Amino acid sequence: MKIYHNPRCRKSRETLALIEEKNIAPEIILYLDEVPTAKELKGLLKKLGMSAEKLIRRGEPIFKEKFKGKNLSEEKWIEAMVKYPKLIERPIVVKGKKAVLGRPPENVNELL
Repeated sequence: MKIYHNPRCRKSRETLALIEEKNIAPEIILYLDEVPTAKELKGLLKKLGMSAEKLIRRGEPIFKEKFKGKNLSEEKWIEAMVKYPKLIERPIVVKGKKAVLGRPPENVNELL
């Protein structure tokens, strides 16, 4: 099991706690430091079953400054997330061929 984690995010910390309560020690990927590649993001999106645009954090200042009101292609949204990883909604939890977004944290129960 992997978690794309931001320790400064409450929802991310809550999701990690739910996993650890089940005595699972996931691989923790600090995605702001270890930014996923475009290929990795495409794989995550496939496992999540969502489009890149749905994975965008719209409340981030960088979104408001550079992307608000824009209609970008799938590829361009992925490029934006690689360039500005703060745009990636978090946390993302992966187990095998399935992934869930930990918003709300209880979504992770689908994988436990």
